[in-house]
Amino acid sequence: MDNIRRKPMYRYLIMLTIASAIGLQAWQTLFNNFAVEVAGLEGKHVGVIQSVREIPGFLTLLAIYVMLIIKEHRLSALSILLLGIGLSVTGVFPTFTGLMIATLISSFGFHYYETTNQSLTLQYFNTLQAPWVIGRQYSIAAASNIGVGLFIYLVSFFLDYSQTYMAIGLFIVGIAVWGFFQNPEQADMALQRKKMVLRKKYWLFYFLTFMAGARRQIFIAFAVFLLVKQFEYSVKEVTILFVVNNVIKYYLSPLIGKSIMRFGERKVLSLEYASLILVFLAYAFVDSRLLVALLYILDHIFFGFAMAIQTYFQKVADPRDIAPSMAVGFTINHIAAVVLPALGGLLWMLDYRIPFIAGACMSAVSLAAVQLIRTDKPVS
Repeated sequence: MDNIRRKPMYRYLIMLTIASAIGLQAWQTLFNNFAVEVAGLEGKHVGVIQSVREIPGFLTLLAIYVMLIIKEHRLSALSILLLGIGLSVTGVFPTFTGLMIATLISSFGFHYYETTNQSLTLQYFNTLQAPWVIGRQYSIAAASNIGVGLFIYLVSFFLDYSQTYMAIGLFIVGIAVWGFFQNPEQADMALQRKKMVLRKKYWLFYFLTFMAGARRQIFIAFAVFLLVKQFEYSVKEVTILFVVNNVIKYYLSPLIGKSIMRFGERKVLSLEYASLILVFLAYAFVDSRLLVALLYILDHIFFGFAMAIQTYFQKVADPRDIAPSMAVGFTINHIAAVVLPALGGLLWMLDYRIPFIAGACMSAVSLAAVQLIRTDKPVS
C-alpha cells in the first residue's frame, strides 16, 4: 500500500478527514452542555437546531452545481473552511439564533466535505485500492475523535466554552488554508458530469443508501437514549463507550476494507445486516446493563461495513457519474433524518421496543436486497 500513501490525493484527503472528524466530534461533545449552561436553551430549541443541522444533508445534491464554478478538491477545502468558521463562532453568539446559524454553517461544511470525500476517493483509487483507503480514513477519523476528546477534557480546566470552540475552529481553518495551496489532481481522471444523475441501473445503490440512512437514525436517535433512559447510564459511562468504540474503530476499519477486497460487497453487507437483525431485537428485549453496552459497541462496529455500499457503486458505475451520484446518494441517505426520529419518538411513547423491532425489520429487508448485488471481479 506504499504506492497509495505516496499519492497526493491520499495525503490530501487524510488531512481534510482529520479536520472533519475533529470538527464533528468537538460539536457533538460540547454542544449540549454549551446550549444548556451558557445559552440557556430548552429542549424545544435544541430540537429545532438538530433539525436545522440536517438541512445541508438534503442539499448536498447542489454540490453538483457548485462544481461548475469550482474544482472538486477546492470544494473539499472550502467545506472544511466553513466547518472551521462555524465552529469558531459558535461560542461567540450564545443565543438560540446564534447557535442555529453557527450550526448551519458548520453543517454545510461537514456534509459537503463528506460528499466530495466519497467522490474523490472512488475517482482516484481503483476497486482494489478504494476499500483500503476508505477503511484507513475511518481509522484516522477514530484516532482524531479520541484526540479531540482528550484535548477538550484537558483544556476544560483553564479555557471556557468560547475559547475552546475558537481554538478548535481555528485549527480546522488552518488545515483548510493548507488545502487551498495543494493541487492533488491527476490529469488522466475521467471528467465528471456536472448535472444531477439518476439512473435506473443504480436503483440498488439508491435503495441501500436510503436504508443505511434509516439504520443510522435509529442508532443516533435511540441507541444512546436507551442506555440513558432505560438502563440509567451516566455521562461518564457513555463517554467511556464512545472511547471504546473509537479505539475499536481505529484498529478494525482497515480490516473491514481488506475484507471487502477479499470477500466482496455482498458477503460483507450480508454479515452486517444479518447481525443487525439480532442486535436490534436484542436492544428490544435485553435487561442487562452489560449486555446492552456490548450491543451498542457491536452496533457501532457494523457502521463501518456500510463502506461496501460505496465500493459496490464504484464497480457498477460509469466513472463520469461518481461525483453527481455521491451528491445524490448523500441526499437520499438523509431523507430518513427528517421522518424517522419524530416517528420513532412517537412509537417510543407507545413502547420503547417498537423502534428497535422496526430496525430489525429494516435490516431483514436490507439483507434480502444485498443478495441482488452482482459485480465483476475487482480490476486494478
